[in-house]
Amino acid sequence: MSTNNKSEYNVIDAEAIGEYEEKKSKFIAHLMPVNSESEAVEYINQIKKKYYDARHNCTAMIIGENNELIRSSDDGEPQGTAGKPMLEVLSGAGLTNVVAVVTRYFGGVLLGTGGLVRAYQAAVKDALNNTRILTMSPCVNLAVNIPYSDVNSVQYYFGTENIMITSSTYLADVTFEIRILESSEQQVLTSLSELTKARAKCTRISAGFYPI
Repeated sequence: MSTNNKSEYNVIDAEAIGEYEEKKSKFIAHLMPVNSESEAVEYINQIKKKYYDARHNCTAMIIGENNELIRSSDDGEPQGTAGKPMLEVLSGAGLTNVVAVVTRYFGGVLLGTGGLVRAYQAAVKDALNNTRILTMSPCVNLAVNIPYSDVNSVQYYFGTENIMITSSTYLADVTFEIRILESSEQQVLTSLSELTKARAKCTRISAGFYPI
C-alpha cells in the first residue's frame, strides 16, 4: 500500500533570506520550512514584529503533502501583486510545507502592478537560491537481522545498490536499519533472502516521506 497518493514533493531544508531592490524600494524575503498553518502563522508574526516599521509584510504558504492548504496575503499592496506571485514561485519549484514572507520598505517611487509582481517574485527567487531543495519520496525503514556470517555480503549489497544504512547494532547477531524507496521494497526483500539463503529476517519499522 502506498504511503500517500502523491509520488513525491519538494521542501526547503532550512530558513533562507533573499533581497531585491528596485527604485529604492527594498524587498526582503524570508522562507521557512513548516509543518502546519499554526507554525506558518507564528513565523509570519515573528517577521512582522522584526520589521514592524515596514509598509508591507506580504505572505504565501503551501502546506501538506498534497498541498492541502494554500494561503496568501497582499498586506495592503494592490490585489494580486504580491501574495499570489509569491505563491507562483513556490509552486513552480514544486514546494510544500513552506511559508514565505516578503517585507517591503517603500522607496518613494511607485512601481506599478507589473513592477510589484516582478519584485516580489524576484525576492522569493533570491531566497530560494540561498537554500537547498530536497525531494521527499515515499520510503520504508526496514530492520534487517542477519548472522555475522552474512555481514560482509549484505554490506556489499547495500553498497552496490546505494542503500542507506541508518543504524547498525552488533549483539548475538547483527541488525541493520535501512531506508529504501517504497517501490523497491519487494525487490530488496527478495534479494536479501536469496543472498542469505533466507537467513535474513526483515521487519518494516515505518513508512513515510524522506529525502533519498
